Amino acid sequence: MSPTDTPAPDRTRRSNRVVAAVCLSFFAAMLGMAYAAVPLYDLFCRVTGYGGTTQRVTQYSQTVLDRPITVRFDANVAGGLPWDFRPVARDVTMRIGETTQVSYEARNVFSRPTSGRASFNVTPQLAGAYFMKVECFCFTDTELAPGEAMDMPVVFYVDPAIVDVPELKNINTITLSYTFFPTDKAKSQDSAAAGKAAAPNTDSELGG
Repeated sequence: MSPTDTPAPDRTRRSNRVVAAVCLSFFAAMLGMAYAAVPLYDLFCRVTGYGGTTQRVTQYSQTVLDRPITVRFDANVAGGLPWDFRPVARDVTMRIGETTQVSYEARNVFSRPTSGRASFNVTPQLAGAYFMKVECFCFTDTELAPGEAMDMPVVFYVDPAIVDVPELKNINTITLSYTFFPTDKAKSQDSAAAGKAAAPNTDSELGG
């Protein structure tokens, strides 16, 4: 055997280590992409309005067109959140570019505090890129005490640039829809309450 030759078992072990390192690197990369996918998708939706995602802004529109548009309001509550949730008005008509405030109402009809967060979208979905929210209750979690009711304002306008979009230039109506879901905090409270109810009464069992 030449002094520079590597025994077959050594070459096999070295090859196995290389394959293992490549597999681990690939797994780590895929895991990182999976964690990044959700925030990246959320950012993509907010920038493009994909799926009817509305835009968040901090300034009012500087241009108001002499053209009316009607915004309708929809309210939904997912299972597991005992709330009565509805818009104060079913629709409003304003001018494109005009900043408008409307309100939703939510009431906790359960016997203990519950917490929820709202998801939202508009239809037609393409209009999401031109529906600008200045203020919205959907930006944070909301907790309501038993029987507590809350007024939930939304301040928004429709971007005048919407009239330059061929598919939307003749649009007359947009629907803004919210769905409230229970938060992780509410789910944790449910689990804790269920565990407490299922736990044995130690004092009774001990005769105390």
